[in-house]
Amino acid sequence: MKARHLILLASLSAAITAGCTYSVQAQDSNKIVAASFNDDGSVNAPTDWRKWVFVGSPLTPNALNGGTAPFPEFHNVYVEPSAFAAYEKTGNWPEGTQIAKELALVYQNNNDDVGASTEVSGRGYQQGEFQGLELTVKDTTRFADMPGGWAYFSFGHKAQPYEKTASAFPAEACNACHAASAADDFVFTQFYPVLRAAKGG
Repeated sequence: MKARHLILLASLSAAITAGCTYSVQAQDSNKIVAASFNDDGSVNAPTDWRKWVFVGSPLTPNALNGGTAPFPEFHNVYVEPSAFAAYEKTGNWPEGTQIAKELALVYQNNNDDVGASTEVSGRGYQQGEFQGLELTVKDTTRFADMPGGWAYFSFGHKAQPYEKTASAFPAEACNACHAASAADDFVFTQFYPVLRAAKGG
């Protein structure tokens, strides 16, 4: 009888522990992984952005932009997974959202006058070498003076290694363009079918 009582208590304890563990995991699953900032306000470059959710790769070839595109040339865009999950669930970008944009140059192989090359898959644009890294962060507390609470950072338009830290651009450098042209909360979702398909709420 005593042994049966002890077994019952042990089972109950295990059930409660499992319930608590599940509750903590559920709470943790709602947390947004935030960017890492320094005391001077600069942000540290993310280290694992290529493992984030890849949402698309718009292209602005240098050859179609007077020889030098503002963001040369492929824009490989990744969203930090916890922010992407929240966007899927609510349809809104949560506080702490991080969006990385890694640039890549067009692959060079006897490219024609519009910068395209002819490969086995046909005539078009292929990705060559990496050419820069940028980060967008939404934090309406830290960046209360920025439209929408979004701040924009560049770790250099150059080959790797990229800069390790970056300071936010002034609002007129980036926010104004996003405010005027971006489709959804300063994000150019009109260029990313993955984001349009994912939007919840």
